[in-house]
Amino acid sequence: MQAIILAGGKGSRLKPFTTNIPKPLVPVDDLPILEIVLRQLKYYGFKDVVLAVNHLAELIMAFFQKGEKLGLNVTYSMEDKPLSTAGPLSLVKNLDENFLVMNGDLLTTINYRDLFNFHVSHKNDITISIYKKEIKIDLGVLKLDGAKFVDYIEKPTYSFDVSMGIYVMNKKVVDLIPKNESFDLPSLILKARDKGLKIECFSGNYYWLDIGRVDDYEQASEIFRQKRKEFLPNG
Repeated sequence: MQAIILAGGKGSRLKPFTTNIPKPLVPVDDLPILEIVLRQLKYYGFKDVVLAVNHLAELIMAFFQKGEKLGLNVTYSMEDKPLSTAGPLSLVKNLDENFLVMNGDLLTTINYRDLFNFHVSHKNDITISIYKKEIKIDLGVLKLDGAKFVDYIEKPTYSFDVSMGIYVMNKKVVDLIPKNESFDLPSLILKARDKGLKIECFSGNYYWLDIGRVDDYEQASEIFRQKRKEFLPNG
């Protein structure tokens, strides 16, 4: 199984942690977040990993090299300019018929093998991993009918199905990506939908956190320390 990891972003929201190091190398407890992801992929049977890099790429390449220490075959796809989240896929050579693509800054306990098998068995063109995210509003929310007051809800919690930034795709989807242009994954998925491609969502009983902001990062470090064995079953 093949995985493409998007690791080219600047991590601006994580400054000052990302001032001198790329976001995928920011440590969660004692391991860079990207190393956690790579160890998980190895555990679930992925052999070939392509790191799509740009910002401070030389540091990422020096750290992971060819993946020998992790038991993986790691190669690199370099952007000459930022291409957002879907654009880098158009540069990757030798794509498998189906491949996993994900952000390189996620902390999750998802079973990547189950996700991949779901995609293949359902003959999907795109499978989107989703997570039920609860959002607490620390305010009194008013329900209105025009200007008329209807109800008052004190500090409610709402639940949403959100994209985890983890997908499995058939390589035919890459043909929809414009060449050498910035193009994001939501735009690609909407374009695939409009073309009539088969898109399904995968959900399960797992934990997920996008380490995009400082408070998320601090929370991720604490959770990883507490539940390390859940994130790295094989150590």
